[in-house]
Amino acid sequence: MLEATMRETVLLKAGALQNAILTSANFSIIATDEKGIIQLFNVGAERMLGYRAAEVVDKISPSDIHDPQEVMARAQALSLELKTTIAPGFEALAFKASREIEDSYELTYIRKDGSRFPAIVSITALRDDAGRIIGYLLIGTDNSVRKLVEAKLNEAMAAAEKANRAKSDFLSSMSHELRTPLNAILGFAQLMESGAPAPTPSQNRNLEQILKAGWYLLELINEVLDLALIESGKVTLSREPVSLAEAMLECRAMIEPQALQRGIGMTFPRFELPQFISADRTRFKQVLINLLFNAVKYNRPHGSLTVECAPGVPGSMRISVRDTGAGLAPEQLAQLFQPFNRLGKESGAEEGTGIGLMVTKRLVELMGGSIGAESTVGVGSVFWVELRLASAPELVFRDSERAALPPAVPQGTPRRSVLYVEDNPANLELVEQLIARRPDLRLMSAPDGHLGVEFARAYQPDVILMDINLPGISGIEAMQILHADPRTAHIPIIALSANAVPHDIEKSLEAGFFSYLTKPIKVERFMATLDTALKSTQKAAA
Repeated sequence: MLEATMRETVLLKAGALQNAILTSANFSIIATDEKGIIQLFNVGAERMLGYRAAEVVDKISPSDIHDPQEVMARAQALSLELKTTIAPGFEALAFKASREIEDSYELTYIRKDGSRFPAIVSITALRDDAGRIIGYLLIGTDNSVRKLVEAKLNEAMAAAEKANRAKSDFLSSMSHELRTPLNAILGFAQLMESGAPAPTPSQNRNLEQILKAGWYLLELINEVLDLALIESGKVTLSREPVSLAEAMLECRAMIEPQALQRGIGMTFPRFELPQFISADRTRFKQVLINLLFNAVKYNRPHGSLTVECAPGVPGSMRISVRDTGAGLAPEQLAQLFQPFNRLGKESGAEEGTGIGLMVTKRLVELMGGSIGAESTVGVGSVFWVELRLASAPELVFRDSERAALPPAVPQGTPRRSVLYVEDNPANLELVEQLIARRPDLRLMSAPDGHLGVEFARAYQPDVILMDINLPGISGIEAMQILHADPRTAHIPIIALSANAVPHDIEKSLEAGFFSYLTKPIKVERFMATLDTALKSTQKAAA
């Protein structure tokens, strides 16, 4: 008796739940027979679509209350997928019954009054005990609110992108407009400073102030523009193995005159074995120079500057720049890397923009690294950067290539020239070794885009190999200058970069490169591309 009562209670509860589902006004439930004709139309469907159940049951199929263009598109897509034809009336179901899986998709419902609204509908095949399909169940929810939010979000993103483009355009224009008069101010001030007769002591003091303010303004323009480019996502970096010893040697040479002027002693690490980090060479040098410059500028007179290299988190190298300056209090450390925040040094003797560390931080993060600082008041500060370690750059050989001999060149074959524009000595050495295999070729090189353009104009090479991320101007800019010049427009230019992102490759090819090769260099492809480019110049000459 008790068991029967419990069974009855369970059935009543299940019935109550089923009734609550069928009469819910929050979602539509539509059931069809195996032919796709509506057999059940719940309260939610009535509320959403404006029909009474009596108006649709045994009369129409779900496709009659869907957007007809969507119905046709889904039918065509399903026909292709199932390699069959969907019978009229079954289009809106668009189920995948042949594979016995459910389907859920977005569609546009049409109400009785003709108004439309987006919905998300889930379709399930209904089966009897024998597994035969006896109908289909469509459960739908109104998607209007989400669509409205998405539309507003897309509008906001478009507006933000437009504003970002406008800001970048404005800053670029501002940079040009400010540099033009600033060039005249600094140029004529320097002429007056070195002119004859020599300026009086009073005039010299005035000129010093003009030049000091002018160079500071130029630094501010450069850093604001750099930060704007980084924040707009327009800075592209190519990560490749960068030799720490080479990069530090170059940065030391650039910062040493200022350190000597202030009596700052400098100590750099010695590397028993070559150490490479994964970074953009140009941007890494920019980061290191900024940290070194700050260590000199904010050091005490006749202080010291020490650069240290030690393992960081597993697989990375920490490069630290230690100074003996006044140090920073904990509250000042917390405000580091904020734009235009000079940590209370605005009234000090040293000029500054408060932007350099912010630019440094963004560049380090773009290279996949991290940056931080430690400081003790009265003792000094340590600024550190951690970047991933990398293997030495290498050529990618196939087994057959390792034993391959250079091709025989007929006697009297004229040597053809290749110009390689590359700022990374390790990469340059690799290409030098490759070209050395070819007695019919000779290689010349340029360390930046400006010199690359001048060398191409002066020496008229047969082919140019161009790195993309170069100091000064990018490889793309250098290529565009060469293509615009009638003297060099005919020379094929091959991009050779560590940046292997498909979008960037496509953009570079569209810009006008003859071909695009990624590092590490694949020998066979490199040689084949070089030969193709050389043949193209022969045909052009003929």
